[in-house]
Amino acid sequence: MEECDFNFNIVIVGLGLIGGSYAMALRKLNPLSISGIDVDENSLKEAVNRGIIDQGFTDGKEALRKADLVIMATYPEEIVKFMKSNIGDFKKGAVITDTCGIKEGLIDIINSFLPDELDFVGGHPMAGKESKGIKVASDDIFNNANYIITPTERNLKENIMLIEKMARAIGCKKVISISPEEHDKIISFTSQLPHVIAVSLMDSDFAENNIETFTGGSFKDATRVAVINSTLWSELFFLNSDNLINEIERFQKSMEKIKNAIMSEDENTLKHIFRNATARRKKMV
Repeated sequence: MEECDFNFNIVIVGLGLIGGSYAMALRKLNPLSISGIDVDENSLKEAVNRGIIDQGFTDGKEALRKADLVIMATYPEEIVKFMKSNIGDFKKGAVITDTCGIKEGLIDIINSFLPDELDFVGGHPMAGKESKGIKVASDDIFNNANYIITPTERNLKENIMLIEKMARAIGCKKVISISPEEHDKIISFTSQLPHVIAVSLMDSDFAENNIETFTGGSFKDATRVAVINSTLWSELFFLNSDNLINEIERFQKSMEKIKNAIMSEDENTLKHIFRNATARRKKMV
């Protein structure tokens, strides 16, 4: 975790796993204050009692008026709804960022009503757990994680640098900047498609059988992310539907290649596919 001056009033909207983890990691940087906004009073009470935040609010107006940095750690539709409802309460000059797994559509909507004195810089920490909620939040969840920033032409350079500094300060190892459009294309393959595959495996009729005795590491690894937040991932899939459908169709073609090689007993083609996949996977290690 990098040493840096973070002398700000920070507000985190949504104190679940990611929002709570942000608060815990940012607490180590000794900001002026960290406040939380959430509809769940129990989450707010727990966060205050554990020293994760200084104050908790179910209504955001008071906290937003003094917030230099606002982190939106909730679902895409909730981000838009919250910002529209409270747009007049943000402090002039505030920097707003998010944690969502999709960017283009979300940022377009937000920028359509965002006043000039506010700056929304898209951010995506590539970190998480299968469990959710403030109880499983952790100050080290971002350690060695990747962090993607998706700046637009309206973002001020110093605000982009602030989000990059924050990402490194909470423990992220690699911070990259790409356009919202490119982010969504890549994420549809590297994040959303694996969730589709995992869910499809567990949605198979065969999975209804008593298969536990026959599952090893490969099946467990392949289906780990099938334990899924249905509300969040439905939103992510719909908001990135064009890119995701393209990747599903591309994957179907790859499956057909393997299927046809097996049906025709084409050993050379099958081995070529295996070797190519092995080489690509080794490059990632």
